[in-house]
Amino acid sequence: MRLKFTKMHGLGNDFVVLDGVRQSLSLSTEQMRFIANRNFGVGCDQILIVEKSSSPDIDFRYRIFNADGGEVEQCGNGARCFTRFVIDQGLTDKRTLRVQTATGIIMPTLEADGLVTVNMGAPRFEPRDIPFRAEARQPLYSLQIGDATRTFSVLSMGNPHAVQIVDNVELAPVLTEGPLIEHHDAFPARVNAGFMQIVDRRNIKLRVFERGTGETLACGTGACAAVAAGIQLGLLDSEVTVQPRGGLLKIRWTGEGQPVFLTGAGTKVFTGEMDLE
Repeated sequence: MRLKFTKMHGLGNDFVVLDGVRQSLSLSTEQMRFIANRNFGVGCDQILIVEKSSSPDIDFRYRIFNADGGEVEQCGNGARCFTRFVIDQGLTDKRTLRVQTATGIIMPTLEADGLVTVNMGAPRFEPRDIPFRAEARQPLYSLQIGDATRTFSVLSMGNPHAVQIVDNVELAPVLTEGPLIEHHDAFPARVNAGFMQIVDRRNIKLRVFERGTGETLACGTGACAAVAAGIQLGLLDSEVTVQPRGGLLKIRWTGEGQPVFLTGAGTKVFTGEMDLE
């Protein structure tokens, strides 16, 4: 099978974007893993698939697959690349879209400066909505991670996140504790592990060990989750600049029940074709 693709990234969080509107797609888990493989395939953190909407009030359906071939609910950096892709490819002439994801509707907007702002929806803190095994909602939860006890904010941005505050994000045990957090028994659907360093009330540094992928250079939903957690704890203002390793993201959130707005770049790297068995 001959497959056309576009390679894109959002602050180094990289994607293979596939047009399922103008070409027929039916990919197996093994084929997804091949595409994502950096030695044998194109290489990416996630695969994004653009599909037609089945509803007249929705512009597109947006599906996300991690490098391990598993489908996930949401990806903020991917949403920005998705938006640039459908506009740059002429699939729409709209600047603001309504897009169906696995967990609901998102509304990305292409700004005049070329950045993309995404209404990521409201964060959810109830354990059953994350999902997270806890008797009741709390501001912070303590979990045993290896030989250490760590304290987390736990929430959903359409996908599950466990965010902990660290003194120095560069020294944080992301690669050793990230997998232990991801697969902790308290998270029945696994979890994205965020390590947040608070610089001041309007600036944070962040590293995220993503579920099914590992550490990435940036995680859009992870940035939203970290800022929402910091605001809930009274540590951050309503507009925050997030510095992952790949660049800068702007996050705005006015409080519980309100949507989180994520602003950043979505960049095309190259287009190509591949042969899949």
